[in-house]
Order: sequence, then C-alpha cells, then structure tokens
Amino acid sequence: MDTTSPHRFSARQRVILLVLLGAGFMLSVDFSILNVALPQAGAGVGLGAEGLPWITSAFALPAAGCMLLFGRLADFFGRRRLFLSGMALLAAASVLGGLANQAEVMLTARALQGVATAMAMPATMALLTTTFSEASVRARVLGLRGALLSAGFAVGALVGGALVSLLGWRAAFFINVPAVVIVLVVAPFVIDESKAPERLKLDVPGATTVTGGLLAVVYAVIERSLPAGLVGVLLLIAFGLIERRSAAPLVPIRILTRPSVAWGNYAGLVIGAMEPAMIVLTTLYVQHVLGLSPFQTGLVFGIPGVASVAAGVVAGRVIGRLGYRKVLTVGLAVQGLATLPIVFLGTQTWVALVILVPALFIGFFGHVGAIVAFTVTATSDVSDEDQGLATGLSSMTGEVAVTMGTPALFAIAATQATLVSGHRLALSADVAFTLVSALLIWIGLRTRTPATAPHPSPARTAATPHLSPAQAPANRSTQSPCPATANP
Repeated sequence: MDTTSPHRFSARQRVILLVLLGAGFMLSVDFSILNVALPQAGAGVGLGAEGLPWITSAFALPAAGCMLLFGRLADFFGRRRLFLSGMALLAAASVLGGLANQAEVMLTARALQGVATAMAMPATMALLTTTFSEASVRARVLGLRGALLSAGFAVGALVGGALVSLLGWRAAFFINVPAVVIVLVVAPFVIDESKAPERLKLDVPGATTVTGGLLAVVYAVIERSLPAGLVGVLLLIAFGLIERRSAAPLVPIRILTRPSVAWGNYAGLVIGAMEPAMIVLTTLYVQHVLGLSPFQTGLVFGIPGVASVAAGVVAGRVIGRLGYRKVLTVGLAVQGLATLPIVFLGTQTWVALVILVPALFIGFFGHVGAIVAFTVTATSDVSDEDQGLATGLSSMTGEVAVTMGTPALFAIAATQATLVSGHRLALSADVAFTLVSALLIWIGLRTRTPATAPHPSPARTAATPHLSPAQAPANRSTQSPCPATANP
C-alpha cells in the first residue's frame, strides 16, 4: 500500500476491490432474490409450506457452523485458495439447485451453498484487511463493502419478484453463476496469496467441538429443540476447555480477551439479530394488518434500503476520523431509536406508512453504519497471521445472529393474543435490548487494547503511518482495523 497517497487506489487495487466487493454484492443479491422465490421454489420441488423454512435453514446451518473453522483454515492454507475454492463450490451448488427436481437435491444444494459461503466470506474479509492495511483506507474499503452488501439486499428485494415472475424460480439459483465464473477467471491474476507466516498445526479437537457445537446450537434455535441446544452447549464448553490446554488452539484465548474483538462481536450479535428480526416481523405486519401486497411491501423496505447504501460510504470515512467506538455505539443507538416509532404503528394504512417509511430510512442508515463499525472493531488490534480467524469470528457472529434474532422475537410476539399486540411487545424488547447493549459496548470499549499487539507483522508495522489524535482511536496498536457482515 502506498502510504504517501492513502486515498488513491492503483489500477490493480481497483480490480481487487471489484473482484472482492463484487463477490459480496453478488451473494447479497442472490440471497435476497432467493427469499422472494421461496414459495415458487418449494412448490417446484414438492416442498409444502411446512418445509419452506428448511430452504433457508439448510443454508444457515453450515454457513454459521463452519465459518470459524474455515476462517482459521484460510490462515493456514491460504486465503486466496479458500476464497477461490468457496466460489467454485458456490457455482457448482447453484447449478445443482437450479436443476433440482426433488426436495432432497435442492436442500443439498442449499447446504453446499452454505459451506461455500463459510469458505469464501472470512477469506474475502481477510484478503481485504491484509491488502488494504492502512487504517483510514481500510475503514473506507470496508465502508464500501457495507454499502454494496446493503445495495445488494435492496436490489434483490426490488427486482427479485419481477425476475422470478419472468424467468421462474430457477433464476434465483442460476443468476450468480456467470458472476462467479468471472471472479474465478480474474482473481488469480490480481490477488496475491496471503496466509499466516508460520505453518501451524491445526487444532482438530477444537475444530470438531466448535463446529459441532455451533451446528447444534443453530439447529436448536431453528427447530426450538432443547436436546440439540444442550448438546451444543456441552460441545462449546468442551471447546473452551480444549482451547485452554491446546498448544496450537483454533481460537487463542488472547484473541477473545481483546476488548475490540469481544465487544465488537457482541455488537455484531445485537446488530445482526435485532434489525433482520424487526424487518421480518414488520413485513408480516404491513401485509396482514395494513393489507399491502408483496410488491408494495418490497417497495416499502427496498427504497429505504437503497438509500442506506450511503451509510456504508459515510461510516468508512467517519471511522477514520472519530474511531470505531463512537461510530459503532451511535449507529447501534440510531438503529434502536428508529425502531421505537414502529412499535406504535396503528391499523390505518397511510398513517402507519407516514411513520414507517421515515423510520426505516433512519434505522437502515444507522444499521449499515453499525455493521461497518462492527466489522472494523471486531478485526482491529489483530496481527496479520490471525486475520482469517478474526474475520471468521465476525462473519460467524453475523450468521449466528440472523438465525437467532427472528425466532427470539417471534417467541416474544407469540405470548400475545393478537398480531398487533405481539408486534408491539416484540419490538419493544428489540429497542430495549439494542439501547442497553449500545451503552454496554460504549463502556466496554473504553478499555483499550495495549499498544503492542502480539506478534505484529514487521511489514505491517513499517507500513503503518503516524496518525493524528483524531485518527488514533481507530488504530492504537501496530495493527489497523478491518471489517466485515455482514451480513447484509
């Protein structure tokens, strides 16, 4: 990275950004379009209404359960190698899903897409954070990533219905194949291999227990299975004990004790759980209570989603000036406060829309800004050799959060007799949890990581420029921040 002109990208760096950010945008569009196509896709392979959630769950289980493992494997065996392998598997799984005529084949394809995402996502993040190592530039790049992920989700919501209507549900699988082929052709020529400087032994017991534990916990949340939850908790406890005794742990305790990593991932859990759950609950509300059609609902959520793209660009620049702590907590607080008016929606359509649409504009802006700040925070103060692990942790947090938030708020809403009262109670809990969490994160991030990060990369240390006092909070150690997820 040329530190003399930190705000200008070379031609090669622009291509790298196009490849890595374009891959994330494609995944976000594809995910959103497939959500629109769920009823048609289920009918096409003989899945009834009760089986439709498994089209989503078959993806979520391996994506969340394997993210951490593949993040660490990327450090060991090469981030570019894992990224390209994940993209190749995604293309193959998408073709399989598009050709499926049986439910078992489609669910297998979705599971393989989840594995591919678990391979590609942390590797992509690690490649970005090691390629663009200077603090302010990295925050800018990650801001662009957050903006494109949000844009992909909104674009998918807006065009998904029309595309599926014209070309059928199979288009939801096939649409990303050409883009993946382009990535596979271009990436080897512009992206250098990146991995930990020393070849370490893989912690097989740790990898087995954490992957099994995460899979069991996510399954327990999706299916509301107490036995699976207990198995997951026991496996995760075993994982913690193994890591304390392992000579080469999958997740070194020193990583988890860093305030930026611990509080950053907690923030990611809150961000990823509450906002998507609010969207699902409110989507049901506007259709069943306000009487909006699916197309009208797509406009209500899609247009504010497109507008929020600017938040990613703005957040990336502001973090370099104010630090990730301020941007993260303010973004999270805006997300929570913007949900508050939605709690009081009535049954009159136009009155409700006058309240809802501005609240979504503001809330999405805060949400996207918080996503960028969360990924910067959770991957800050981490040496190059641990970037795959740190990005794997943050990516896993986002995936697990999405699977947990909606069932949790739905369970709260189910305690009430009517949809209106359930919606109000669940979103009240959303607001309270989000605002309390923002306060805790603000307090928790006051404890700074020591200025000497363990085992810093000499090249990174030499390349890190002197920062002004305004920039210092974003990069107190020899390592600069890196970001994420999200998950859109």
